[in-house]
Amino acid sequence: MKNLLIIGASKGIGLSLAEMAAPAFGTYTVARTLSPELAALATQYFSIDAVQDPLDSLESLPDTIHGLVYCPGSITLKTINRLSEADFISDFHQNVLGAVRVIQYCLPRLKRAKGASVVLFSTVAAQTGMAFHSSIATAKAGVEGLGKSLAAELAPQQIRVNVIAPSLTQTPLAQGLLNSPEKAEAAAKRHPLQRIGHAADVAALAYFLLSDQASWITGQVIGVDGGLSTLRS
Repeated sequence: MKNLLIIGASKGIGLSLAEMAAPAFGTYTVARTLSPELAALATQYFSIDAVQDPLDSLESLPDTIHGLVYCPGSITLKTINRLSEADFISDFHQNVLGAVRVIQYCLPRLKRAKGASVVLFSTVAAQTGMAFHSSIATAKAGVEGLGKSLAAELAPQQIRVNVIAPSLTQTPLAQGLLNSPEKAEAAAKRHPLQRIGHAADVAALAYFLLSDQASWITGQVIGVDGGLSTLRS
């Protein structure tokens, strides 16, 4: 059985992916807190803040990891004059440096797989200019650059790296943007498919990218955004 490590698995996309993967993978999950939904799954859980805690407690991971998914993210939406330097630094640490330190820690285990897959997450706002997204779009653009660079660097070790760029998705992280019927309807209408995404929509692509069916896909930034980034309706 292949081994999968999901960082940020207690809710949202990470939890949805864990639900899909638990029956087929040896699934290891990391989150700051253990949600009841994650506790109900057959995973080995580590209570860690991957952005700032020491990663020593992950030493009990298997010697070989076939899949690594870094799900933590943030949504910092402010006008540029209200964004502080600390906002930019926080978003960069959460989205980019957290991924870097986990990948660095897991790299020997990924190399042993001789066919591993790493999945990172960006946002539609990194490529499609959106008002009030300066901080998070900057951080997620960094994730896209990281993903492409690592895909090139790690290809000789048969480690694939891809990035998923969702639009607004119904997750706890986005709840403040969807906390009324009016907000949810307005958000849905901005997308050509006339709905917002669900965690499972995004997790399904991550699951595919982890699979052998995606063994010739690397260095890609793939939108799961209801057509928002490419279509006008």
